[in-house]
Amino acid sequence: MMFGITGPSILRLDVSGYPVGWIPWQDAVCLYVKELVAWETGETEFTILGGYSRLSGLRSSISINSIIAVRNSRFHHGHHNHIPHLTNRELFRRDRNMCMYCGQTYTDGDLTRDHVVPRSQGGIDWWTNVVAACRRCNTAKGGRTPEEARQPLLAIPFVPNPAEYLALKNRRILADQMEFLKRQFHHDCLMDLAPASF
Repeated sequence: MMFGITGPSILRLDVSGYPVGWIPWQDAVCLYVKELVAWETGETEFTILGGYSRLSGLRSSISINSIIAVRNSRFHHGHHNHIPHLTNRELFRRDRNMCMYCGQTYTDGDLTRDHVVPRSQGGIDWWTNVVAACRRCNTAKGGRTPEEARQPLLAIPFVPNPAEYLALKNRRILADQMEFLKRQFHHDCLMDLAPASF
């Protein structure tokens, strides 16, 4: 498969097959050259063309896979319990860009981060206490809980596991990468995230 200079991100795994992050294809090439790729999986392979040899006149090339497991990873066994950083972008993707009060779908610019238990009542800024809300619903709710405002939540907020977070974080996921990540999802609402096409 051929692509432009920006190209796809490669899904990086530790040697046990646990997803740890997205890396640019250029970094993946370096890992292949340094022989740090322990194994690869997935159906998508990319051939990267290099320069021409002065001696032979042949052009160099290297093939990389869309999902690679890396040796000598700096990650520890405890990384499996890593809790992802909360940002509005990933929060809105977790909630499918839907206001969790009125059920309408909005662009990122038309959504806000609502604290289910308001901060003024001791609520914390954390995955399990925040939802995407349109400006109208957030303003109507004000500094009240959903029960006090009589605005029931449409879904219970949750902390995405690392595989779910990686799916939320990357908007250009290849089909084989998404299938790999889906096997580790715990929440059905993430199952229909669409992979990208290049």
